[in-house]
Amino acid sequence: MNVPRERVGRAFAAAPDYDGNARVQREVALALAARIAALDLPENPRVLEIGCGTGFLTQALDGLGGDWLVTDLSPAMLERCRARIGESAGYRYAALDGEYGQPEEGPFDLICSSLAVQWFDHAPAALRRLARWLAPGGHLMVTTLGPGSFAEWRAAHEAEGLAPGTPRFASVADFGDLLHGVENHVEHHPSPLAFLHALKAIGAQTAEADHRPLSPGRLRRVMARFAQSGCNVTYEVVTCHLHRTN
Repeated sequence: MNVPRERVGRAFAAAPDYDGNARVQREVALALAARIAALDLPENPRVLEIGCGTGFLTQALDGLGGDWLVTDLSPAMLERCRARIGESAGYRYAALDGEYGQPEEGPFDLICSSLAVQWFDHAPAALRRLARWLAPGGHLMVTTLGPGSFAEWRAAHEAEGLAPGTPRFASVADFGDLLHGVENHVEHHPSPLAFLHALKAIGAQTAEADHRPLSPGRLRRVMARFAQSGCNVTYEVVTCHLHRTN
């Protein structure tokens, strides 16, 4: 993917109403937490969370216990997560680039992330690098977005002969043996403008670096096409899992 990291960080830091608009993100975090709860983890696992956002997954796994290192690229998002979870001896918070950074601690019994690694430059390779921080017997389990995400919005552009600015996510096949499953979450918006406002509200409006913004006229035509399709938006959610056996 070709999205500048500093732009991603600024967009999420400025997200005005993330929790109020991140319905799919909340659903995906809850589903991922249920899968993680079924893993054969030790009683007090050492956990690294990548891209915590405002803390949907962190909170959903509160009953897991253990020793947590909660991280995010955006210090502002990290503080929102801290406010949600509260200060506790079991949780430490650190700003970290999950793709290129190095955590000060480890190894970990669990490395987890919900809908964050799609913003990586090379998500499949980054997950294999993250897996090196696992302790023997540890699990890496994350969700990310596949290339089928926002298909309806892209189709509205293509119907007008235009290129969309939506990020080019890694193909499902690129995850290889990390792939655990793929499922679609469809979100309905009352209007095209409501969809664009929701994207901005959760900080997910960042376009590919080479995308040129549409003129007002072209944008209106795309929005009209999108309205004709019903204003539904598909999130193709890819779940990846790696178990380090030794």
